[in-house]
Amino acid sequence: MDLTESENGMAASPLLGSRRRIRRAHVMAAGCAVAMCTALAAPVAADVGTTTTTTTTTTTTKPTIVLVHGAFADASSWNGVVERLESRGYTVIAPANPLRGLYSDSTYIASVLDSVKGPLVLAGHSYGGAVISTAAEGNPRVKSLVYVSALMLDVGESGMSLGAKFPSELGTATKSVPYRAGGVSGTDLYLKPDRIHPVFAADLPESTTRVMAATQRPAATTALSETAKVAAWKHIPSWFLVAKQDKAINPDQERFEAKRAGSHTVEIDSSHVAMVSHPDAVTDLLVQAATAAGSARPALAASGTTQDARAETALTGIAVGSLIAGTGAVLLARRMRRSRP
Repeated sequence: MDLTESENGMAASPLLGSRRRIRRAHVMAAGCAVAMCTALAAPVAADVGTTTTTTTTTTTTKPTIVLVHGAFADASSWNGVVERLESRGYTVIAPANPLRGLYSDSTYIASVLDSVKGPLVLAGHSYGGAVISTAAEGNPRVKSLVYVSALMLDVGESGMSLGAKFPSELGTATKSVPYRAGGVSGTDLYLKPDRIHPVFAADLPESTTRVMAATQRPAATTALSETAKVAAWKHIPSWFLVAKQDKAINPDQERFEAKRAGSHTVEIDSSHVAMVSHPDAVTDLLVQAATAAGSARPALAASGTTQDARAETALTGIAVGSLIAGTGAVLLARRMRRSRP
């Protein structure tokens, strides 16, 4: 009797029955392997999908944008930027930077941030960059930092120490004036009126720089001599505008700071006061920072290691599961062969 005859209804031989059981065992083992692969692969697919969505989806809730001015200026230096941001639907605050010292100024700005609800984007011009780097530390609501021709200090650096490595014309443009206030005395730095236009704001009309000279707010020397104790840009995404015609802060210093921080960087032909002479460019950069996804981390931050490790673990599990299922099928087949009559 041949096998064809037994499949057509005749009594199956013991050999044929055994082969059928072996075939069923292989099919069952293969099904287990497929199910195991599907279960293990699902978390990986979910992770990849989530990451892609996070990377490409912009923030839906508009943050409040806080603009911090630098030395020799006041909050009105942000006026053109404030108008443009508000026309785009942003809530904007431009607080007065005390300009008394890095520690006290950053503490004050941090207290201003505490009074604001929801996500925040901080922008600092010139010395204001050093202030936001400290004020943002430990505040999880700060989503982005924006530096406009600014100081971006690392721990242990001061405005003076970093500026000494990248000389500019600022040192020749300032004068020292002693002050007394509430039993405290110190030294203020002012810009010389005839040096504001060539050093500080060469791309503004001289009529404008004369007003700036008359209304300038001096900075205490401690604002530029105190060293940074923290650097929030190390773990908060940052954007940097380099003013290529800046003579108050060396543009090479700005490039160095931005590269060190892994900042998203743009360069424009501007004097030191880019937010006054080029408010559109500054506004565009702020909007980029405000709408960027939360995954736009600095280049120096760890990127992808957790997800990669998770994916590798899952893929390893798939391989092991397939191996186990395949081995089980072979062992089962061998056992059934031994049991044949």
